[in-house]
Amino acid sequence: MKRRNILKGAALGLALMAGPVAAQDDSYTIGVAIPSATHGFMGGLNYHAQASIERLEATYPQLSFVLATAGDAGKMVNDIEDMVATRDIDALVVLPFESEPLTSPVQAVKEQGIWVTVVDRGLSVPGIEDLYVAGDNTGFGRVAGEYFAETLNEGDNIVVLRGIPTTLDNERVDAFQAAIDGSGINVLDMQHGNWNRDDAFNVMQDFLSKYPDIDAVWAADDDMAVGVLEAIAQADRSEEMWVVGGAGMKEIIKRIMDGDPQLPVNVTYPPAQIATAIEMTALGLVSNTPVAGRFIIGSQIITPENAAKFYFPDSPF
Repeated sequence: MKRRNILKGAALGLALMAGPVAAQDDSYTIGVAIPSATHGFMGGLNYHAQASIERLEATYPQLSFVLATAGDAGKMVNDIEDMVATRDIDALVVLPFESEPLTSPVQAVKEQGIWVTVVDRGLSVPGIEDLYVAGDNTGFGRVAGEYFAETLNEGDNIVVLRGIPTTLDNERVDAFQAAIDGSGINVLDMQHGNWNRDDAFNVMQDFLSKYPDIDAVWAADDDMAVGVLEAIAQADRSEEMWVVGGAGMKEIIKRIMDGDPQLPVNVTYPPAQIATAIEMTALGLVSNTPVAGRFIIGSQIITPENAAKFYFPDSPF
C-alpha cells in the first residue's frame, strides 16, 4: 500500500536516525533526477547523491530509489516521465538541467499527487514544488560582490561569467550587481560560460581580446574559474588580474591556502546539498516529520585564514 501527499509542514533542521529502522507495511519509491557528472561540481553532486541513496537503503528497508542522470534537458524530461510511468514513484527529487524546459514536466508530476522536491536550480514557475533545497544563491552573489566592492578601487574594471540560464543564475548575478552598486567598479562585459570550463575558456579568451585593462574576474563557479585561469595564462596576463570562482573545488581551495594572489578568496556552495534534499524527502515518507517548505544552506567566504576548514583532499570535487 502506497501513500502520497504525506510530507507536510515547514522545513526544519533535520537529521537521519543513526540505526536501521524496522520495515513497515508501506513501501515507497523515490525518483532522483540530476544532471550528469560533466564537470567538477556535478561530479561531487553525483557522488553525494549515490552515497546518500546507499545510506538510506541500508537504514530504511521500505525505501527504494530510481537514480537517473542526464546530459541535457530533453533526456531529463524523458527520465522523469519514465519514472512516473514505469516505476510508480511516490516522490521526485529533481535538480533541473535548465529551469524553463523542466517546469511543465515537473508540474505534471505534481498534478498526479507525487511529492516534488526541487534542488538548486528553481523552476520558472514558483510554488510547484513541496520542498526546495538549495545553497544561498542570493548570498553567493552578495558575498562575492561585497568582496569586489571592498577590494577594488573606483574605476577598476571587471568581467563576469554567468552560468546556465536559470533562476539561480539570475539570483546570483542580481545580488552581485546590487553589492557592487555605487562602488564605481566598471563591469566591462558579462557572458554565459554555462558552468563549463571549456565554455568559460572561450568566453575569457574573447574578453581578453576585447579588453586591454581588466583588474578582476568574477567567474562565479570553480569549473569556470579553471577555464578562465587557463585563458589568462595563455594570454600571458596572469599578473594583471585576480579571479573569484565559487563552490569550493579542492584544487582552488588548496591554492587559496597557499596564498596564491590570483585566487584570493572563494565562496561556498556545497554539492552535498543533494544529499540533504534526498534525506529530507525520505524522512518525510517514513515518518511524520514535517519537511515541506524551503531549506537554504548559507554561503560563506573562504580566505587563506579559514581555507583549511573547507579543504577535503579525498573529495571528488
